Amino acid sequence: MTERFTGTFTQQEPIPEEAIAAAVEVMRGGRLHRYNTLPGETAEAALLEQEFAALTGARYCLAVASGGYALGCALRAVGVQPGEPVLTNAFTLAPVPGAIAGAGAVPVYVGVTEDLVIDLDDLEAKADRARILMLSHMRGHLCDMDRLMAICDAAGITVIEDCAHTMGAAWNGVPSGRHGALGCYSMQTYKHVNSGEGGLLVTDDEEIAARAVMLSGSYMLYDRHLAAPRPEVFERVKYTTPNVSGRMDNLRAAILRPQLRALDTQVDRWNDRYAVVEEGLRGTPGLHLPRRPQSERYVGSSIQFLLPGWTGEAVQEVLSRCAARGVELKWFGGAEPSGFTSRYDSWRYAPSEPMPQTDRILRGLLDMRLPLTFSLEDGALIARIIRAEVGAVFQARG
Repeated sequence: MTERFTGTFTQQEPIPEEAIAAAVEVMRGGRLHRYNTLPGETAEAALLEQEFAALTGARYCLAVASGGYALGCALRAVGVQPGEPVLTNAFTLAPVPGAIAGAGAVPVYVGVTEDLVIDLDDLEAKADRARILMLSHMRGHLCDMDRLMAICDAAGITVIEDCAHTMGAAWNGVPSGRHGALGCYSMQTYKHVNSGEGGLLVTDDEEIAARAVMLSGSYMLYDRHLAAPRPEVFERVKYTTPNVSGRMDNLRAAILRPQLRALDTQVDRWNDRYAVVEEGLRGTPGLHLPRRPQSERYVGSSIQFLLPGWTGEAVQEVLSRCAARGVELKWFGGAEPSGFTSRYDSWRYAPSEPMPQTDRILRGLLDMRLPLTFSLEDGALIARIIRAEVGAVFQARG
């Protein structure tokens, strides 16, 4: 009898009861706005920022409306100018080049390797073309951060890390988001903590932090923050930094605080599921798994694999056959952007150069979510289905 998977790839775990109780308490008080507090009361947003700063070892933290807002805020906080080139990955998701274009700057794309990380040789070759790199740790794959920072430091490049897929990850023990000048995180439903939408920004630079707080709409109430610079730092920037209001509300902050306390446990659970699927796919004819270096502490909330050299028709057949058995795969090689699979050449608001090596990799790239609602047995079943269908198409097409 042919096996079939019946789970849902978009179903997340319930919000923890502690977080629900905290959210209800905020709603009962009616004080949802970030600065709407009673005398002696500390806002949930300020407590979230303090706790995330401690979690990552950062001096400063700002909670904002979304991961995309965090990226745009970070660019403005480091002084990006209209028309300025900003380096970024060719393999990323639309909010990254969107943030660059939204700030009036121009994305300059850097290639991807078969391990799905930024091509450091290509970065080195393009290092003289921009003073800012918005580095996307796309789908949770960390490049050699030591070499990347050496390249960027030598070229005087400011690094902004997009950690939407790497909250809880680390490189050589350093938390993701702590190598560059800023780290930006997402709390959208499909990320590692869930408030529907939400973002966090961390930095050790007091002036960048002060600008970010002013940008987020502090209304000169910056003294109510717990993870922000001293008041005298704000005196240097408060008259010249525009208000682009977007700081997080207390309701979402209350939902997130208990989830952050469970993050390490959740990372282990994701990685258990990742390991089962990875092992089940290993050695499948025609299928390549990205390498995960020893230095990388990853978060396996999704898994990717390549069908290198396959025709589009053959890849599409794998997609159809897996879908018929309940396994939902996303394809980055499709001609049209679909859901979360747009590519650098999909974003026609920004110019791009031909990138044949990157195109070759993306043409055969498949992607799959691994929500924590899946059991380890589910992971093994999914791997068996993918292995069987990839093997069948590979054999049939030679």
